[in-house]
Amino acid sequence: MIYDIIVVGGGVAGLMAAIEAKSGTNKVALITKGNLFKSNSSLASGGINAVLDTNDQIEIDKHIEDTYRGGYGLGNKKAIGYMCHRAGFIIEKLEEYGVEFALNEDGSIAQRSFGGGSSKRTCYVGDKTGGAITGTLIKKAKSMGVDFVVNNFIMNITQLDNRISGVVSIRRIDSSVVVYPAKAVILAGGGYGGIYRGYSTNAPDYTGDLHAVALRAGLRLKDMEFVQFHPTGLAKGSYLVSEAARGEGGYLVNSLGDRFVDELETRDVVSRAILREFEKGHEVFIDLRHLSLQTIETKLPSLYKSAYNMMGINVSTELLPIKPLAHYTMGGIESDMTQTTIKGLFVCGECAAVGVHGANRLGGNSLLEGVVFGELAGQKALKYIQNRKLLPIDYNIVAHDQRIVDTIFDMDTTKNFNAMRISLGKSMFEDCGITKSEAKLIKAYDYIRYLQSEVNTLHCIDKGRTNNVELISILELKNALEVAQTVILASMERKESRGANHREDYPTMDEKMQGSIRVYQPIKGYYRLIFMNDGWLDKLRRFFRE
Repeated sequence: MIYDIIVVGGGVAGLMAAIEAKSGTNKVALITKGNLFKSNSSLASGGINAVLDTNDQIEIDKHIEDTYRGGYGLGNKKAIGYMCHRAGFIIEKLEEYGVEFALNEDGSIAQRSFGGGSSKRTCYVGDKTGGAITGTLIKKAKSMGVDFVVNNFIMNITQLDNRISGVVSIRRIDSSVVVYPAKAVILAGGGYGGIYRGYSTNAPDYTGDLHAVALRAGLRLKDMEFVQFHPTGLAKGSYLVSEAARGEGGYLVNSLGDRFVDELETRDVVSRAILREFEKGHEVFIDLRHLSLQTIETKLPSLYKSAYNMMGINVSTELLPIKPLAHYTMGGIESDMTQTTIKGLFVCGECAAVGVHGANRLGGNSLLEGVVFGELAGQKALKYIQNRKLLPIDYNIVAHDQRIVDTIFDMDTTKNFNAMRISLGKSMFEDCGITKSEAKLIKAYDYIRYLQSEVNTLHCIDKGRTNNVELISILELKNALEVAQTVILASMERKESRGANHREDYPTMDEKMQGSIRVYQPIKGYYRLIFMNDGWLDKLRRFFRE
């Protein structure tokens, strides 16, 4: 099928991009790797930040300052300013589309406090805000005639003379390699938190597939060292206890019953405080017992039910044990307000690095970033395709991808890809997680290189090509290992503690490193890292051989 615009990713960023890209005469497709309703956006429970009075410049400036300060000075002020100014209008648009935000008694939109915010500016729908926004945008996109192409795994993009021409995909129903030509492509496929499998709130298939695609296409990844750990995941499992629980007044206490941190500090600060309690031999709990049952049932209904169903705990009368989990990835594909260096290729949402989060994201800003820059990417793509023709597809890429698939099917293996994915997650959490050091990072890098030497020996045990789960899992693991290397190398290069990158051997922030690290592959098999400050090349830092 041929389209004018293809959007890859079914979260709020991709959905908003598809809505804005669709006109009465063009053809727009939204491609997802799996089920349409399965995205991190749909699981985002806490809320979406906005100053609702679009003329209140004082409060908008406070939102900008909170966001920039929360990112430890690495945020892009232009992008942050655009997002915060656009926020109120976005809430109006979402309301118009049908999102039913919680209301105050006077009928105005209710707002709650979130970590790192100096004002109450987080709009919410109970504790299922992301799901409510996602469902509404799906209905809107369908009503506008956007085609939903589900269960397609993107292998690569194709380009001609630095202009996008389409995407190459594996159609999961029959494992065939297919091409979708397009005049413009928007990548909105989420983050790479799934590489921390077993220690992440993300689904295991959030393996940074589009980041690996971007590397192969010659694009740069930026800020990959900044992986945010959410302080409150359930102690058993990967369920996220929303920041809404602390926003509504929940306490964090240790097994002695002591509060040990400001619960509304930024997520990196709270996560490290919890880790220190663990190192002392203490357990950590979230305490909601002082809240009324009515407050819990009306404002935290999902948590109330999930805690009981998953752990048999009644949070209105009992403490709920928690632990930090990898949650959000600030790094992504480098762009200038969604535009990449490939003409006609745009990025938005968590897979992009537009620069609004810097070294640490504020709670409530992820849904906002996704919707704001999804809107912008869709508008830019629609403008780009005017009076443009489709470009030829580079079928050398298609043939190469077909050979990769055939090889995975045609040979046998004795290795267990699930064991490799689990061991990757454990290694990344222990050695490239909440705290890092040179010794830990070298250990992690050596282990990733070992896994890479093994991954090429993986082949499908089940040779049937209909909905073959093994094929996609093997390709995801290859991508995850590629992305994990960039996270480790960027973490090695940032010899300071800033935001989500905490170095035990460099415990303080170094003002000389107030810039971003870019990673790319000038030649297949090599990585190059560049440190840039304010957009100017400062110094070529290292050249890594694979």
